Amino acid sequence: MLPGHRAKRALARLRERLTPPSAYDAAAAALFAALVLLVVLTYNSYAVSNDEPVQQHYGELIIAYFRSGFSDTSLFHYVNLYLYGGLFDVVATLIERALPLIDRYDVRHILCALIGVGGIGGAFATARLVAGPRAGAIAAIVLAVCGPWYGSMFNHTKDIPFAAAMIGATYFLLRCMRDLPWPRRRHVVGFGLLLGAALGIRVLGLLMIGYAGLAMLIATPPAGPEPLRDRLAFFARSIVALTPAFLIGYLLMIAAWPWSALAPLNPLRGLIDFGEFHYHIDTLLAGRVYEMDQVPRWYVPLYLVIKLPLIMLAGAALSLACLSRRANVSKRARLRSETGLLVFMALFPVICEVVDRGPAFTGMRHFLFVVPLFAVLAGIGIDWLIDVAGRSGRWLAALSAAAFLLAVVSNAVLLVRLHPYQYLYYNPLIGGLEGAAGHFATDYWVDIMPEAVGDLEAYVARLDGPGTASHRYTVAVCAERASFENEAQDDPSLQWTADWKTADFFIAPTHMNCDRAVDGTVIAAISRLGVLIGVVKDRRALAQQAAHRN
Repeated sequence: MLPGHRAKRALARLRERLTPPSAYDAAAAALFAALVLLVVLTYNSYAVSNDEPVQQHYGELIIAYFRSGFSDTSLFHYVNLYLYGGLFDVVATLIERALPLIDRYDVRHILCALIGVGGIGGAFATARLVAGPRAGAIAAIVLAVCGPWYGSMFNHTKDIPFAAAMIGATYFLLRCMRDLPWPRRRHVVGFGLLLGAALGIRVLGLLMIGYAGLAMLIATPPAGPEPLRDRLAFFARSIVALTPAFLIGYLLMIAAWPWSALAPLNPLRGLIDFGEFHYHIDTLLAGRVYEMDQVPRWYVPLYLVIKLPLIMLAGAALSLACLSRRANVSKRARLRSETGLLVFMALFPVICEVVDRGPAFTGMRHFLFVVPLFAVLAGIGIDWLIDVAGRSGRWLAALSAAAFLLAVVSNAVLLVRLHPYQYLYYNPLIGGLEGAAGHFATDYWVDIMPEAVGDLEAYVARLDGPGTASHRYTVAVCAERASFENEAQDDPSLQWTADWKTADFFIAPTHMNCDRAVDGTVIAAISRLGVLIGVVKDRRALAQQAAHRN
């Protein structure tokens, strides 16, 4: 690069840094501050999810593997978790050991939620880079009021960190793409670190390597007066420039996913095994129960269509208009190429799932990583709509902005009413949560546990009466034992039992009719938006009858 060009680029960067933040950047900053405050105030409202106990132990096994000098290989035989990276679990375990006075699951929930806020920041930065500050603010707001994202931020401790790492890697990939064949060093390092973070959580991070190859192809000058040799040289230099990022990503991957380093092809084996993964897990779709490896091809696409907010779906659809823009101006050409890459990244994994008919369960949980991409596309599309409307008159642009704000506020109010069960959000295409109940996945994670245990404790306190010694009651739960014991750890009167038939009390969600598994008198009903999502049953009389029969 000539010295004159370097000076111009340095001057342009300086001007960009000196430019005061726009009102949209200020709005995004206020949003992030509000989200962090919500995390601090509400993290303890969310239950320990089904997977958290095993994931926590997996992180401890990874640490033990390195501390033992690679001799303690227990992690390679711990269920199937060796097929996954444990980056989040290791970090959470290290923080928990450094802060022993804080409950381990509180550490996980706070950390995961803050990473989720970071994922919203990644969507903001990516949309802002592609289409400007307004698009970035729109993307951040749309993702923040997305129930499947916000409601999962606190206890989906593998899915949310992976999704956040992927959208962060996407931002740095686009940064690198703009400067190929010689991107800036900090962008290459940023891409490598977030690629490694994604690979250190889930093998699907390998997708980002393919996306990098596609980005290099897009950035390569099209066929024209330049000879083919020059275009091939451009592509080769781009590969060389991004090689440090791939090396950084590889090193982080093997540090957080030791099994991947045992054999050169293990990451690919993990990807294949992940696609063939099968447990005897039932899942619900349109009122019918399927085993996870027998779900229809349209399982994931349908869940995306009915779970994502309509404003996000509509905005993402509008972003396709950017692909039809005439690319006779450099800026428009870049907008079109970057939007096209984002569309591909959002749809490709879903298409692969449809074509390959891979296993799926619990709705769109395993595809949360495409949700920030849909938010980015929504930001680009809605920004384009407001821009087009503005050309026809300010009143039309104001009307478009008002319609967007109305949709966002309406969605936010709905999430407040659902709290802390935001992940049960369904959009109006199937009638919301009421239309989904009994037909689609609802409280699979048994997030009702904190509220259910609180109701049970209040009921037991009334039974025992003031000033009397507390009795001991056994409680069966249609959930993981750790989820119940984490909530009841300060109440010695409630003791978990695996024997449902002799239990004094029973806690269950209505998901998959688990509340009907055993009889009893309903003493607490947990509902949102008029829909019953969980119950607490008094079974003492039935338990006594069962004990007499035995």
